[in-house]
Amino acid sequence: MHLLVVGSGPSGVHLAVTALERGIRVTLLDTGFERPAAVAPAANFDELKTVLPDPVEYFLGAAAGGVVYPATKASYYGHPPSKDYVFRRPPRFTSAANGMAPLFSFARGGLAEAWTAGSYEFGPADLAEFPFPSGDLAVGYREVANRIGIGGTADDLGEFIPLDAGYLPSLPTDPASTLLLERYARIRTTLQQRWRFYLGRSRVATLSRPHRGRNPCDQLGRCLWGCPTDALYSPTVTLRECLTHEAFTYLPGWLVSHFEYDGNDRLTGMVADAVDGTERQVFAADQYALAAGALSSSKIFLDSIRLRTGRVERLSGLMDNRQVHVPFLLPAMIGRAVARASYQFHHLAFGIARPDPAEYVHGQITTLRAASVHPVVTSLPLDVRGGLAAFGALRAGLGLANINLHDRRRADSTLSVRPTTDGPSTLDLQYRDDPAEAPLIDEAVRTTKKALGRLGALFPPGMTRILPKGASVHYAGTLPMSRERGRFATTPSCRSWDFPNLYLADGATFPFLPAKNLTFTLMANAVRIGRALGRD
Repeated sequence: MHLLVVGSGPSGVHLAVTALERGIRVTLLDTGFERPAAVAPAANFDELKTVLPDPVEYFLGAAAGGVVYPATKASYYGHPPSKDYVFRRPPRFTSAANGMAPLFSFARGGLAEAWTAGSYEFGPADLAEFPFPSGDLAVGYREVANRIGIGGTADDLGEFIPLDAGYLPSLPTDPASTLLLERYARIRTTLQQRWRFYLGRSRVATLSRPHRGRNPCDQLGRCLWGCPTDALYSPTVTLRECLTHEAFTYLPGWLVSHFEYDGNDRLTGMVADAVDGTERQVFAADQYALAAGALSSSKIFLDSIRLRTGRVERLSGLMDNRQVHVPFLLPAMIGRAVARASYQFHHLAFGIARPDPAEYVHGQITTLRAASVHPVVTSLPLDVRGGLAAFGALRAGLGLANINLHDRRRADSTLSVRPTTDGPSTLDLQYRDDPAEAPLIDEAVRTTKKALGRLGALFPPGMTRILPKGASVHYAGTLPMSRERGRFATTPSCRSWDFPNLYLADGATFPFLPAKNLTFTLMANAVRIGRALGRD
């Protein structure tokens, strides 16, 4: 059997390596914009300021594009210039969106090149609408955890987030996170009974000890700018593993346009254009898998139908997690020394239980000690000198709670394509907010503030920021799994009901989107698909 996979993100590489382990020949077709070589890989955050010839350009960009201004309405934190390659688009790709602000990646490794490594198993309530037993993902979770290394600790979050996959020890906590955990331990019963609030350790795909040839986190404080040692997992790690197999072929430099299919609706080839615009080729295989991300895979799917039949179809059910940023200050930490050379992303996670278990609210707490600035400080009526002084005094106590809510498929949130007269179609996204979401946001924010307030946090007024849909990049739902045969859907093993030798291996197949970060489940599901290839 020969499998052709489109996309080198987390789904694509774990599907590929699973197929290779079964003796299946794999070709991975990818645009594959590459990560720049890490600068001064042994230097920590502070040392970069002295060893680089132009540290300002590295941290903020030649035209200060890395600066996030206080008036910005999206995230409080932007992606630094070193991550520009992640969001670079080929000239032939265009999109339009209403009701959301999507992000796309054509990088080697996909959007997971910019993730913060949060890795959370879905539980039975999260998977209730998936057309297979929740236990069917267990093998995938275990396999992925073994491949990539995930730190996790048994704690109160275990009631909502399974911890069954085989975890490494968690990274050591920073002082602010340690303080919050200690205070939580003293009043945990009150927080759970009064507000159904649970605090614990983040599950993160960042190594706390050597694992499969990779070194543990060096605590350099460079996470936001890109881990120079691969201690923080990215799909390129698994891609390198694929490249050790003789039966694997990696073909970067291509942008897939559509697939061709015969009178029996079986795919006969994947059509791709060279990124430099010099040629077009058709790549043939026995089985095909789209793993280009839910939005790009759906576009390829619709363009294939449009170019064959002339029909412009529309997919419903587009989903994305709502994110809310809540900055806070821990007065007990004011004036304390800050170890900027330390792991930069979230050490803590929290959950808020709701009457409907599927509506569980998930959050992560980030201190970003090596951040260049913090929203609490930028809001103060101070000049540059005063702001820097305040930042230095407050830095150890600054933090941000990132709240995530679930999403459901709805008929009025759609994805389609707009034909053009002289080139590729434009991806068209129309997202409509769930009217029931606003009170859930209010309740989640109130509960978070009350619970963290009991742990000593202060919340400057007017700083809570509800991010636009698209900000979480947890896109899903456009070609969902279903038990019964359905148009524009897949089987429980993610094989298309419309095209019998096509698999959809990314979030497009998810029929429900829990509040938890979905990347770990994308990888586990890709393992499940790989084990089903040719058998379903």
